[in-house]
Amino acid sequence: MTYDWDWGAMGDALPLLLKGFETTLLATVLGTLLAAVLGLVVAVLGRAPTRLVTVPVRAVTEFVRSTPMLVQLVGAYAIFNTVEPLVIGVAVLGIHYASYVSEVYRAGIDAVPKGQWEACRALSMSPRRTWQAVVLPQAVRNVLPALGNYGISMFKETPYLAVITVPEMVSQAREYGATHFVYAEMFTLAGLIFLAASYPTSLLMRKLEKRLGH
Repeated sequence: MTYDWDWGAMGDALPLLLKGFETTLLATVLGTLLAAVLGLVVAVLGRAPTRLVTVPVRAVTEFVRSTPMLVQLVGAYAIFNTVEPLVIGVAVLGIHYASYVSEVYRAGIDAVPKGQWEACRALSMSPRRTWQAVVLPQAVRNVLPALGNYGISMFKETPYLAVITVPEMVSQAREYGATHFVYAEMFTLAGLIFLAASYPTSLLMRKLEKRLGH
């Protein structure tokens, strides 16, 4: 028994999947921005001088890292069921990845030479000025490639948003495939779109790594 591949269905469904791709891309961009900002906040709080701050921050971070994102999505959707699903999805993506990004930031901060910290103290620079002018510019530069790679990983995990009814690309492919009995064609098309978007980005991140000397 042979399978008759329906090329026409792929052409017909392409606009629908590209519309879903817009949602996928939006969730990825917003989630990555949230993860980058929140991860930096967590990394800085993790260096606070009091355990009243560091212990709760580490506990929450470990909890997020130790539980599946799918569980977090379903749980958040059940609790905040009056909130737009896309907003919930972006928040969960951002928070989940922030727990990993914070470790990347921590490594970047630790990589700043101790002599520069000492120089800032010798110049009587305030802690805020030290972080803004000396530490963070170097730390962020060091971790940019890793942040980009996490953004690509997030992009490939956006299909999880389908479980909370976000109309991202894979859910659109599945619905069209179920209606027209062309599952193979739809998931192949979705995969090709993912590849076309993620592979060039991966190449750009490699070039960035080389330029920054990683």
